[in-house]
Amino acid sequence: MAAHPPKVEIFDLDARSNTDPKRIPRDVEEFRVEPFGLYMARPAPGRRQFHYIESWLLPEQGLRVTDFWFNEGHERDQDFYLDVVRVERGERQWRTRDLYLDIVLRTGKDATVLDADELLAASHAGLIDDADTLFALETAFHTVDALARHGHDLHRWLTTLGVALTWRR
Repeated sequence: MAAHPPKVEIFDLDARSNTDPKRIPRDVEEFRVEPFGLYMARPAPGRRQFHYIESWLLPEQGLRVTDFWFNEGHERDQDFYLDVVRVERGERQWRTRDLYLDIVLRTGKDATVLDADELLAASHAGLIDDADTLFALETAFHTVDALARHGHDLHRWLTTLGVALTWRR
């Protein structure tokens, strides 16, 4: 696995845009700031697999929780996709730095951790430091454990932390 730098995204509330890791600004239909995080909803033009994306940035949990609206024929057996991230919360702009590990959640069934090879390659190449590597691992372990203790139900777990996520669909 070839190492690559962490992916960075910017969420600009004033410009109503989400600048993706390729530095392409995407128009956002809705931002919502809550004490526990930031909600974003936007179309995903040009994507073959999905046409809409809803995400919550949760700084305290070190997560970005996403619900992809898949196009017909590209559906995946998942309810939520969780990225392990560092979140920088600004007054009018938020920023995430993806720390490689992802968790695919199938509500009531299981949670699967992906991309450990990417994390280890980046760590070995010096693209992230030991503190971020440890943060990524601890966040993934804690999240999978918490989900399992709450019946693999994201909302049931997060409600115990005072986090109430709402979605368009």
